[in-house]
Amino acid sequence: MAATGGRVDRLASAAPPETLFLISAISQYIGAAIAISVFDQVAPETVTWFRVIGAAVALLVVSPGFRHGWTRRQLLGTAVFGIATALMNLFFYLAIARIDLGKSVAIEFIGPIAVAAATTRTPRNAGALALAVIGVVTLGGVEIADEPLGVLFILLASALWATYIVVGARVASANRGVAGLGVGLAIGALVLTPIGAPSSGPVWVSPMLLLLCCATGVFSNAIGYGIDQHVLRRIPIRRFSVLLALLPVTALVVGWVALGQEPSALDLIGMGLVLAGVAIQERDEIVITEPSQPFG
Repeated sequence: MAATGGRVDRLASAAPPETLFLISAISQYIGAAIAISVFDQVAPETVTWFRVIGAAVALLVVSPGFRHGWTRRQLLGTAVFGIATALMNLFFYLAIARIDLGKSVAIEFIGPIAVAAATTRTPRNAGALALAVIGVVTLGGVEIADEPLGVLFILLASALWATYIVVGARVASANRGVAGLGVGLAIGALVLTPIGAPSSGPVWVSPMLLLLCCATGVFSNAIGYGIDQHVLRRIPIRRFSVLLALLPVTALVVGWVALGQEPSALDLIGMGLVLAGVAIQERDEIVITEPSQPFG
C-alpha cells in the first residue's frame, strides 16, 4: 500500500498541473453524469449524502493514519472545509437536476472567478483571467428566465466553491495527503444526514442504486478532489482558480457524450476562449522552503 502510494505521489508530482486538473475534471463530471442518471429514482439531496459518505469512506480506507496528529486548529479548519464542500455538492446537484450540466458549471464558475480576480497581480494573468471569464460567460448563456430556482442553487454552490478553494488550500498545506479531505467529508456527511437520510429508503433496498450513488463520491470527490488537494500544494490559489475554468469545458463535453446535451456553436467558441486563457497564464509553482502553518 505504501509503495503504491509513493509511486502515485511521484507520478503526480512529475505531471503538469494542467494534466492532473484535466483528469480531476473528467472524473468529477463522470460522477455528475452518474448522479443525473439516478435523479429519477433518488432525490438529489439523497444522492449528495451518499456521494459524500462514499467519498469519505474511500479516502479514510486509504489513509489509515488519519486518527492521529491533529491539532484543534487543523481539525476546525478541516471541518469548515468538509461542511462547505458537502453543501457545495448539495446545491450543485439540486441545480443540475434543473439545468444542463455544462451551463450549471459555467454559472458556478463565478466563485473561482472572484478568487482569481482577488489574487491576480500581473497583466498577463489578468488577460488570462479575462479570456477565461468571457469564455465561461459564453458557455453559461442566459438561464435565469428559464429556471430561476436552478440558478439560485448554482449561485449558492458558486459561493461555496470559493470557500472550497481558499480553505482547501489550507487543508492541503497541512500535508496529510488525502486524510484531511476524508475527515472533512466525514464531518460534512454528518451535517447532511438530516437532509439526505429521510428519502434514502429506495437506495438501501437496491444494491445497484447504492453502488451508483456511492460511485458518484468516488469519482467526483475521492478522485477529483483528491487530485485537487495535490495540485493545491503545488501551485498558487490564483493559478488554481483559473485552471478551474477547465471544468465548464469538461462538463460540457461529458454532458454532450454521456447525456446527449449537445453544445451550440457559441458554446464551442466559449470553450476555445477558456482554453486560451488557461494556456497563456503564468505557470508559477509554490516553492516550500519551510514547514507550512495551516490555519495559522
